[in-house]
Amino acid sequence: MSRKPRRGYYVRGQFVAEGSELDLELKRELRGGDAPSRTELKRESDAAQALGEALLSLSANTLKALTLSEKLLDAVADAKRITDFEGLRRQMQFIGKLMRQLDESERDAVRRAVDEQHAGSAAQTARLHEAERWRVALVADDEALSRWLTQHASTDAQQLRALIRQARKDAVPAKAGQTPRHGKAWREIFQLLRTALDEAHAHESAQLRSTDPAAPPAA
Repeated sequence: MSRKPRRGYYVRGQFVAEGSELDLELKRELRGGDAPSRTELKRESDAAQALGEALLSLSANTLKALTLSEKLLDAVADAKRITDFEGLRRQMQFIGKLMRQLDESERDAVRRAVDEQHAGSAAQTARLHEAERWRVALVADDEALSRWLTQHASTDAQQLRALIRQARKDAVPAKAGQTPRHGKAWREIFQLLRTALDEAHAHESAQLRSTDPAAPPAA
């Protein structure tokens, strides 16, 4: 039984099978050695579009600070208004095309902005959780107030004490067996704590920027 001949070609008397490593190497040489392959171009295109999609998550002030072209900023603004799936898909392809026209330093600036905003969102979430932990501790334990005032001396101690007393009264069920409820004081304690934590974070960030101008702004 005859074998099916392999597809290929000869180079200087050597048979080169199509799809072999030697075939791929020769084709890379024909493209100019370091010229990107179709797969590499597709990967770069996908990365540019993904980075363009990340632009939609950035705040208006952050976008403005990036000094992107008006054409790209308008395309991002249009994308935020599009609700049709197919229309949005085409718009994101257009944004990806514009992103590929940016030089690497401009794309790096976008990546840094996205990373910093995400880090800021995570920091804000962490402060919300911290405020909640403090609220629970303050209402449950008198010693927690001393610890809080030690760390946040600028707090209006009289106001916080009054809110804690009211929150404890509100939590007492009207009838035995009923679930404790949380009233206005419970919510106001959280706002007070959150504001204090945000101000402390902003103060720390300002001090850091005074010694390191390259440090990111407070989130």
